[in-house]
Amino acid sequence: MKKTAFVSAGVGLVPLSSFAPAKPKNKLPAWKGFNLLDFFSHNPDQGRPTKPDYLKWIADWGFDFVRVPISYPSYLAFDRTRPILPDEVLNFDESRLEKVDQLVERSINQGLHVSLNLHRAPGFCINAGFEEPYNLWKDQEALDAFCAHWEMWAKRYRGISSKKLSFDLVNEPFQRENPNDQHSQGGPVAIADYRRVAKAALETIKSISKKRLVIADGNGGGGIAMPELADLDLSQSCRGYYPFPISHYKAGWVYKDPESVPPVAWPFQQGEKLLDIESIREYYAPWKSLIDQGVGVHCGECGCYNQTPHEVFLAWFGDVLQVLKEMEVGFGIWEFSGTFGILNSGRKDVAYEDWYGEKLDREFLDLLRSQI
Repeated sequence: MKKTAFVSAGVGLVPLSSFAPAKPKNKLPAWKGFNLLDFFSHNPDQGRPTKPDYLKWIADWGFDFVRVPISYPSYLAFDRTRPILPDEVLNFDESRLEKVDQLVERSINQGLHVSLNLHRAPGFCINAGFEEPYNLWKDQEALDAFCAHWEMWAKRYRGISSKKLSFDLVNEPFQRENPNDQHSQGGPVAIADYRRVAKAALETIKSISKKRLVIADGNGGGGIAMPELADLDLSQSCRGYYPFPISHYKAGWVYKDPESVPPVAWPFQQGEKLLDIESIREYYAPWKSLIDQGVGVHCGECGCYNQTPHEVFLAWFGDVLQVLKEMEVGFGIWEFSGTFGILNSGRKDVAYEDWYGEKLDREFLDLLRSQI
């Protein structure tokens, strides 16, 4: 009786805060790494092959993630001297598909999680430069082709664990007034249309590979969280490009007259508002809300174009990474080598380190590794 009384009394000594609900954790691992652009172009002859050493360096530096954005025409066989026809969008070229297989295998062998993404899907791409035969968000024929592509990938990689490979349905849903004009106005895809497309592709994949992890990009170019999809077995992917005038400073595919863009600094003056780390926290609040609802979140793309002054870039991006870390959200820098990358970025205000013949931005690399 004395022992029972002691134990009972002890319970009363435990602070009430100990029984508070645990803070929701992000369901997705906080993978950190890079996008690989081998199949980013619709023209397979314009791909940017990932050197074998790149994957080794990514892993050796402590990263564990690569996202592979793919333009579907890059693995098809058709007459490239003219626009693709509807009856050609399923002309899978086995020899080209095997090149994707090789990159996936090489990445997994280095211990990297691979996120396979359709950057250009039948009937949609946020980038111009290729004439689609229909509209993914409106045409059933396009949706059927979209699902057929994901059926092919699901069957092809059915034997690979979801811990090693995930599918990212379609890059940055967006509705542009003129899909063939990169500078034409646009905005988010209608929620009903996005949900219909995502749900159909998800069901196609799950019918073949029930445990496959599937990710949906945020709406409106990747930045808008989608609570309307929270009831589906989908994780979601945000972007790390806020504020856009800093991340895409003087980018030619964004601005018609890049040289007329005014200088940028961080914190950033936008109208009457001064944007700082608190502004970044506000921007990501809807994504934090998704995590709190039990939806996994990852930042599939982030980084900065090489025209932003290096000092401004590092100060701003350090804050972005800090906020992502607070939410336990991982990231994928848009590229490893190139204008957004840690290698060969072409910045004019960086003292590059010679890294086995490559130009390494050591300050950028150190910033990223500080988050691992």
